[in-house]
Amino acid sequence: MMTASAATLAAAATTSLAAARRQRVFVGSNTTEGILAYDWDPETPELSPAGVAAKLANVDWITYSAGREYLYAASEVESFNGKATGAVASYTVENGHLHPLSAQNSASVGTCYVGLDHSGRVLLAADYGGGSAASFLITAGKLSPAVWQEHYTVHGPNKERQESAHAHFGSFSPDNRFAYINDLGGDCIHIYSLNAATAELTPAGIYKAKPGAGPRTLHFHPNGHTAYSINELDSTVDVLEWSKGDGMLALAKHIELMPARYTGDTHACDTVITKDGKCVYFANRGNNSIYLFHADWNTGSLTLSGRFDCGGKTPRNFVLDPTERWMLVANQDSNQISVLARNAATGTLAEKGKSFAAVAPMCILFA
Repeated sequence: MMTASAATLAAAATTSLAAARRQRVFVGSNTTEGILAYDWDPETPELSPAGVAAKLANVDWITYSAGREYLYAASEVESFNGKATGAVASYTVENGHLHPLSAQNSASVGTCYVGLDHSGRVLLAADYGGGSAASFLITAGKLSPAVWQEHYTVHGPNKERQESAHAHFGSFSPDNRFAYINDLGGDCIHIYSLNAATAELTPAGIYKAKPGAGPRTLHFHPNGHTAYSINELDSTVDVLEWSKGDGMLALAKHIELMPARYTGDTHACDTVITKDGKCVYFANRGNNSIYLFHADWNTGSLTLSGRFDCGGKTPRNFVLDPTERWMLVANQDSNQISVLARNAATGTLAEKGKSFAAVAPMCILFA
């Protein structure tokens, strides 16, 4: 029979073990709260609220430096420093806490994304509302004023969603020689040569998507030559072949996520690729689903393997935890983060999972 003191020691040991395996998670929130902090336990699995990490209004996206010592954020505010632009900000990360380091004006309003190049010296920002993009040079985590910026003018045939250009995402080639800006409003991906030493971008070409498609994000497969551009407006995926020589993108295959006769609301939005490159997931906000494809390593071609409920409404962003045993989904309109178990062998997701409150979650970032 366990004595009271032994029971106390056992409880303390259990608590200590749980604390040791917890990981800090930051969540960008499209509210005045900005960046929320949670503690993640991959064994239970549980997300425990840990308060507000940083007061920066309307945070749409957050990303780490390679060493996790700095965090960068996109703020979709209507004005900053007395100018009609959004903002980009940087923070030092110490023991799971964020400390303000720098903040700069973006090129225009609607700053929805920030992306870091592979050298850690260049930050790209995309402005959805203003249809623009900007680059910033980074020194010890601090952001310079915008080094380069461009305001796009092309727009597509969808009168409601493509009345003007809408820059939505910035990414970099596997060799870090090229930068890419997805323009949802212009049905294209703008391609640039990148000078990582100065953060200057020089036009190098353009990839034109199907009219009305609305390319939203671009993710490179770890095979080093395949990229996936998910199109929001028609819920399709362009499987692209990347040219190392000139940075160009060529269409290899166009994939429909929705059935041919589907007439309901549909807005594809994000992509997750497993570390081994075997599984590729796409989220669709119209039918609140996550699609699983298996990828061929050599060609990057995709084979549909399943569709799963995201556990809430409007999956804005979703990620795998570091163990890749769990999928976490930021369900923006149901104010929750859903956690779904993942089968490591097949990639399939559980039909049901756990949910944790989070106001207007936009982006999930593991420490």
